Amino acid sequence: MTSTRTTPLPALSDIAPEDIPTVHRIENTSREEGTAMVVDMLRSVYPHQQMYGDYITVHDYIDCPPRELYDYLADTRSLEEWTGSLRGFTETDEPGLWLAYDRIGDDQTEIYTRTVANPEAMTVDYHCAWDQGRHLWMVYLMRVIDAQVVLDKPGSVVLWTNCHHPFYENNPYPDAAPADRKPWVGDFWDMFPAGHLVELHNLKAIAEYRHANGLPVTPEWMQ
Repeated sequence: MTSTRTTPLPALSDIAPEDIPTVHRIENTSREEGTAMVVDMLRSVYPHQQMYGDYITVHDYIDCPPRELYDYLADTRSLEEWTGSLRGFTETDEPGLWLAYDRIGDDQTEIYTRTVANPEAMTVDYHCAWDQGRHLWMVYLMRVIDAQVVLDKPGSVVLWTNCHHPFYENNPYPDAAPADRKPWVGDFWDMFPAGHLVELHNLKAIAEYRHANGLPVTPEWMQ
């Protein structure tokens, strides 16, 4: 394939290099400088805040066809099975909005969930909130990837990211909370990375078992 382009693209021509000194490219950073920079960023131990301050991402390979896994995750009721603490899902009068109970603390807390899924991209986003269903500010972003494309083997790769919304620090709707409840969901933020990984391992075990034993990944009770 030949190219008819005769002039280079004007990449970053609208910004002077001194205006963005933190951008490192071959034009302003030598190979030696770049290597030293990368090596300096590699550590055997990373501070927890640096790793999990504003974003949490967990990921895993699951030996299950990606479309079947996506269909399972796209049903809000799947959270009843693979999450550690969300139980008792019932659909509210508002279509697509589900009410359940989060048993992460000593008390059972109402949690509302709406699932936003894209079958073409195989993304599944759970929009959730404790106590009220008007503002679903806790968003769990998941993507199912065909492992044949990225790992050259059958199955799925699942990416799951959570962002540290400022409401994790302070309850925006205190009047909706039970008067005797002590913990707030944000109190558990430092445990989210490990907790999400446990739940992802749950998802892996459930989906792989069903697939390996010829069972529908989305069980009959959800159909």
